Amino acid sequence: MTARQPSLSRRSAVIAAALVCTVSLAIGAHAALNKRSPDAPQTATVEQNTDSNGGRLALVIGNSRYPDANAPLAQPINDARALTSALRRDGFDVDVVEDATREDMARALERLKTRIKSDSVVMLFFGGYAIQAGRESYMIPVDAKIWKEADVRREGTSIERVLDTVREQGARAKLVVVDASRRNPYERRFRAYSHGLAPISAPANALIMSSATPGKVLDDPKDQNNSVLVSELLNQLGRSASAEAVFNKTRNAISRSSDGEQVPTVSSSLVEDIRLSTDVANAGS
Repeated sequence: MTARQPSLSRRSAVIAAALVCTVSLAIGAHAALNKRSPDAPQTATVEQNTDSNGGRLALVIGNSRYPDANAPLAQPINDARALTSALRRDGFDVDVVEDATREDMARALERLKTRIKSDSVVMLFFGGYAIQAGRESYMIPVDAKIWKEADVRREGTSIERVLDTVREQGARAKLVVVDASRRNPYERRFRAYSHGLAPISAPANALIMSSATPGKVLDDPKDQNNSVLVSELLNQLGRSASAEAVFNKTRNAISRSSDGEQVPTVSSSLVEDIRLSTDVANAGS
């Protein structure tokens, strides 16, 4: 019996080791499951938020700090933030980008594309410098390197092409506000230069407003946090529900207050009443 005891001891040790290993694996698996479980509700919440706001989308871009300009623009970022707050109150899912580089703008547009559905109302706002090249107007990113007109097409983002992309994605309606009729810092580098922006033609079921008539250049007011266009647009957003009424009343109010010196351009091909606000007393206007 004394000779068999070592064999039994070794067998017991092997069994004990196996039990310890099994228990350790079970504990590790349980811990891993507990670690993953909080992530599942977060993913579901993101998907629900995206789906619930897919009908009203906005991309808001405010560009202020252009290295080629003598000083940063005072108002575009303030405008972008104020408009973002107003649109979110009215149920828009807003993607806001400040001091956007060329890559930032491309990524923001790609994000917008992926969220558009057949019933989407899509709004684009751009504040900063925009340049007319040929018959198109280009939003200029803050890192643009522009020395000639060809650089505008390469470095900038065509507003018309953005509208084409939104249309191709099947959006129900397109709204655009361009506050960029400024004298840009690149004009002395061009042999031939057209001031202001080119007319922006509206595709089917679209509404477009720019801060001035085509070819007109504006100076920013020195004593205001927001531009003239955005200040009046925010004022009208609280008074009218209809997008077309808001844009037209904004144009008329600015034209009157400036004695005709600034007349925003409004172009419409809307075939239905698109409402910007759902909480306006005179909802029929």
